[in-house]
Amino acid sequence: MSNNNNTTNNKKKPGSDGKVYYSYSDIHNTLSNLAPTLLQDFRPDVMIAIGGGGYIPARILRTYLKVPILAVSLELYDDTTNSVSSDGVICHQWYDASSVPGSRVEGGRVLIIDEVDDTRTTLQYCVEELLKRGRPGRIGVCVVHNKRKEKLGVLPENVDYFAGEEVEDYWNCYPWDAGAYTSSSTDSNDRPNTIYQHEELARKCSGFSSGKEELAEP
Repeated sequence: MSNNNNTTNNKKKPGSDGKVYYSYSDIHNTLSNLAPTLLQDFRPDVMIAIGGGGYIPARILRTYLKVPILAVSLELYDDTTNSVSSDGVICHQWYDASSVPGSRVEGGRVLIIDEVDDTRTTLQYCVEELLKRGRPGRIGVCVVHNKRKEKLGVLPENVDYFAGEEVEDYWNCYPWDAGAYTSSSTDSNDRPNTIYQHEELARKCSGFSSGKEELAEP
């Protein structure tokens, strides 16, 4: 695996529930900072977004990379138990190789997108499946966050690797999953967080108590 990017270190702190919350602006800022490196060092012909966490990051990157997005749906965590599935990675959907965007995989530079590199198991599965079903000329993996931890999965040496930020091994809460978490307030009755509550939690993890955060230019 070839690491080709200038990854930054994330400075967010976990909230009172031990989780780290990320806002849409956090994600967009990280990816917009990473995009020039992707254009310079990889120049993809097509992206493969791993669903569900890679869909929105891929769409943000499309504005900068200007290449089509192919969608695959892979599941490692069981939502009903919030744990790793006993069956390992399950493939619910693969892209259509006969489509016009799908034809770009053959001999092309393919960039796989996901939100977080946790155990690396899903990323390994996606790369292996891509090599089984297609013949890409070059493969890259791009994640918003890489967790500093020992990985279970392994990527081939010739796969290019890009991460927007290096983060500690906390539970990451992303804005597209805001409704999967509940407020810790006593009067919430365990109702799902609204996106506004989620964004407020993200500001607190960044060190802002309330209100609008001050955005610093990178």
